[in-house]
Amino acid sequence: MNILIYILLALLIFIILGIIGLYLTGNKQVLRGIQVVYLKGYTTTYINDWPQFDNRIIKADSSSENQKNKWKKTQDYNSIPPTQRLEETHNKLGTIAFLIIKNDEIWHETYAEGYGVQSKTNSFSMAKSITTALLGKAIEEGFIKSLDQRVTEFFPECHLDLTIGDLASMSSGMMWNEDYDNPFSSVARIYLLKDVRKFMLNQKYIEKPGKRFEYNSGNTQLLGMIIEKATDEKLSDYLSKHFWKPMGMQEDALWELDSNLSGMEKSFCCIASNARDFARFGKLFKNGGKWNNRILLDPDFVEKCIQPRFPESPEYGYGFWLSNYKNKNIFAMYGIHGQYVISIPEDDLIIVRLGHKRDLFKDSTAFTQDFFVYIDEVYKMLEKREIKKKTF
Repeated sequence: MNILIYILLALLIFIILGIIGLYLTGNKQVLRGIQVVYLKGYTTTYINDWPQFDNRIIKADSSSENQKNKWKKTQDYNSIPPTQRLEETHNKLGTIAFLIIKNDEIWHETYAEGYGVQSKTNSFSMAKSITTALLGKAIEEGFIKSLDQRVTEFFPECHLDLTIGDLASMSSGMMWNEDYDNPFSSVARIYLLKDVRKFMLNQKYIEKPGKRFEYNSGNTQLLGMIIEKATDEKLSDYLSKHFWKPMGMQEDALWELDSNLSGMEKSFCCIASNARDFARFGKLFKNGGKWNNRILLDPDFVEKCIQPRFPESPEYGYGFWLSNYKNKNIFAMYGIHGQYVISIPEDDLIIVRLGHKRDLFKDSTAFTQDFFVYIDEVYKMLEKREIKKKTF
């Protein structure tokens, strides 16, 4: 019995010293990670994490008139079942929502694990594309001069040569660790810390900005801070006013905050919404910033977002991932666990996938294997649709 007491006492001392050590070394985010991630049975971020954090509501238009703005369904909605390979990928990676939108109408829609049309899950880095849309609106309204405006005009602490366009195109030269599985990494800190603003303004720059692409969530977090300061509005409110309501989103969404005291949105990630509402951003950018008969975003800004800034890095534009798979101009909103809004304008096609995991990376591409599977199998389903039409 005495030995057991000594062991427990030693364990308690070890835990106390460990906690003190985390605070002294500036790694107190690990304690929050234990609370909101590890004790929930996960080893990294997960799609239903928002109840563990403070959130701000992104309000939709609750009027009866707005309820008429729901997605239309095609006459042959869900008439073609998923291919075997697509089903296998869904099962393997835990897909919970999959939509195929053709000619701005939902043609195919499936959900799993009890999720449905109104179910909220975390956008993860798809929020980077949405934050970039907010940047476009802030430029349009004159709060931000242009992509070439210096960041030091808002935050003098930053690199003198850093521009807003460098942040949006992931070329800040910021010292950063983007390892999602490492609780000590930079990205884990902005996911878990309770004062993101302070952390971001203490970053170091190890390269001259604007020289090359290197994916870095800190870029978009700092970009969100600039939009907030320039507009003097919370990002959630600005998003609601200029996009969520005008685009007819059917549900309020939630944007995770660092804390209820600081109240800074995690602009690099973490909007909790549903597949249909996420899809509307694919439609907005596919249609060049036009929403039905109204221009919501400058078409020139939209075009710039979906073109690569650096010829040697054709996989990224401003806030969007890019691909020429099948010799098509494809752009995508892309989250860490395989959250996708894939837009293929030339075929008037949008593919939305939400779920728990993504696949391994394919060769040296910027995308994982599942990205290509979704595109391949959707086109096979569309081919079957055409055959069926001709048959009847």
